[in-house]
Amino acid sequence: MSISLTGYKVTETIHEGVNTVIYRAAREADKKSVIIKALKAEYPNIEDLTRLRHEYKILEFLGIEGIVKAYTLESWHNSMALILEDFWGESLKNFISDRHLQLSEFCRIGIQLASTLADLHQNNVIHKDIKPHNILINPKTGQIKITDFSIATRLTRETQSFSSPNLLEGTLAYMSPEQTGRMNRSLDYRTDFYSLGVTFYQMLTGQLPFSANDPLEFVHCHIAKQPVPPKDVDPEIPQAISDIVMKLLAKTAEDRYQSANGLKFDLETCLMKLQTVGTISNFIPGSADKAGQLLIPEKLYGREAEVATLLETFDRVASGTTELMLVSGYSGIGKTVLVNEVHKPIVRQRGYFIAGKFDQFKRNIPYASLIQAFQSLIQQLLTESSKQIETWKEKLLSALGINGQIIIDVIPEVELIIGKQPPVPQLGATESQNRFNGVFKQFIGVFTTVEHPLVVFLDDLQWADSASLKLIELLITDTDNKYLLLIGAYRDNEVSPTHPTIQTIEKIQQVGATVNNIVLSPLQLVYVEELIADTLNESVRSKLLAELLFNKTQGNPFFLTQLLKTLYQENLLVYDLYSGVWQWNLDRIQAIGITDYNVVELIARNIRKLPYETQKVLKLAACIGNTFNLEVLSIVNEESSLVTAAQLWSALQAGLILPLSNEYKIPLVFNQEESSSITLTDVKVDYKFLHDRVQQAAYSLIPDEEKKQTHLKIGQLLLHSTTPEDRKENIFALVNQLNYGVDLLTGV
Repeated sequence: MSISLTGYKVTETIHEGVNTVIYRAAREADKKSVIIKALKAEYPNIEDLTRLRHEYKILEFLGIEGIVKAYTLESWHNSMALILEDFWGESLKNFISDRHLQLSEFCRIGIQLASTLADLHQNNVIHKDIKPHNILINPKTGQIKITDFSIATRLTRETQSFSSPNLLEGTLAYMSPEQTGRMNRSLDYRTDFYSLGVTFYQMLTGQLPFSANDPLEFVHCHIAKQPVPPKDVDPEIPQAISDIVMKLLAKTAEDRYQSANGLKFDLETCLMKLQTVGTISNFIPGSADKAGQLLIPEKLYGREAEVATLLETFDRVASGTTELMLVSGYSGIGKTVLVNEVHKPIVRQRGYFIAGKFDQFKRNIPYASLIQAFQSLIQQLLTESSKQIETWKEKLLSALGINGQIIIDVIPEVELIIGKQPPVPQLGATESQNRFNGVFKQFIGVFTTVEHPLVVFLDDLQWADSASLKLIELLITDTDNKYLLLIGAYRDNEVSPTHPTIQTIEKIQQVGATVNNIVLSPLQLVYVEELIADTLNESVRSKLLAELLFNKTQGNPFFLTQLLKTLYQENLLVYDLYSGVWQWNLDRIQAIGITDYNVVELIARNIRKLPYETQKVLKLAACIGNTFNLEVLSIVNEESSLVTAAQLWSALQAGLILPLSNEYKIPLVFNQEESSSITLTDVKVDYKFLHDRVQQAAYSLIPDEEKKQTHLKIGQLLLHSTTPEDRKENIFALVNQLNYGVDLLTGV
């Protein structure tokens, strides 16, 4: 493939990837040599265009010496081309492929990379794909630059969803454990340190720390296996340098370097000792490493027994049982975080994990949570090979027979696997429900096997609809079912003995099905002290602060972390660079009244700090539900998708809402004129609130007397601004909104 771009004369093709081609060219205006990164496809899809535009937007304002500069983004036929600086570098991958690096050479390259990452992270950019292919070195000058920012992020934290390894952004061999979505941890700048550790390992030993035959095996290696230390691969490597690499390769971000400058200091120390005395002795990695920003550890405190119970239950299910696991406790107590600990053994067993969440504003939508869960399963299957998809097709058709359309009616994605199905006869309401329950049991049986145990997590069971509860009962009490773990989480303080959820659980127990219970209590003071000590790297001085925060939050983990973040944002918790310690004043914290809030008031206070337009759109989103779609939100916001996405950006950066996929970048990189030539309506951009309490806080900002009117207006806008097809798809959500405001409707 060659490119003919006005104003540039291509001189050579440097690299051809799956989606892009890299050329060297002369800019005709000044004969300057440049690099052109162009998309291969004649008609590229919107995701490819977004990655290129996103890369340009990130690079446009980064004046960092160790980053390849972007000059301009050019239109080219139906595509785009990114024009980058040419500093006559070759990839580090090629550079190290035919040579053995001297230790001093390794240190010099490492120092430059650490320095560039320090600048990058200072500019709130996480690269997410550090590897030798994306590191360029000028062989003559030794200068190092990092390139390829197509999947970089400007969010300080990203939550990776549990999905197929084929859907993961990045390169599996270099990917941090948290970037796999299987670690029950969100991703921050420290993911780059792990990828750099893999790169260093390869530079020193000539091999990767892990080799694997398939994506899932790579994921398992990153999250569960310890690499052989570099010194054990090559005894010539000094212990100190081997220790630096192993610190970078720590499974949890808290055990890695916390700053690129701390890494740079260690590499400079090693280089100086090599050059002066020829050996590196008395070296402790990380001695000068200080984060300087608030990093609250995401490990579970005081939940060892509960995690053990959960993992033992999964092991029994993987051996052929079907069980129900109930996790109960107050909102914010950590039910979802606990359940997500099951991700790691699921990878080992090659199982599937799917999740759905019942919503207080969607209680009348039958099967909503189960449908949400199984849609995500079908999306995982669709990323597998065509041979595997064909196998799933045969299994599904065999199990469903002539009733495939019944499943397609509730999970349309199934049609992408089994194809069009014949219509089914109309039945009465009861017969129809019985038929659906029977067919659904056959459907779920396809995915519960010894090769692939299935975990279905249904959150907020206290808001479950009656149809879903009946189906859960049938699935758990069916003695034919095996290899199925159904986990239900609910707020035990919001259900009474007569609540439908409790009554369903009792019926399941009466039949003799296995029902396990985990009741989560608030954290004890000792664990709050441990969390605060780990966060502030200070165990003695922090005890009084921990006591104050414990008394205020009563040991509720979500409230505790939100309170810590607020103290940091309001400069009541300050890191002193000179002394390298955190500073706070208990009297000031008490005096400002910040500890007098409950968690909803505290988050509402933080939402009020956001721009007015962001607050407005968050209030509307809170009316729609815990998860919401950009297109629907744009209709009720009475603005375009691009404007609405831009208004949400501050809330994304603050971590109050989370994107459910990488599609969130699409409306952020196109302007109004450009979007008219691109179909954004086919793009599904979904978000969710960080927590129910965040949704509740945003909702609380709507005055009580305006709540019904707001719901009514949302319902009317959805009714009048959507096509009949969309209306059919969102009929329950639409009717729900109208029902909330039904008192305000007047007869005609």
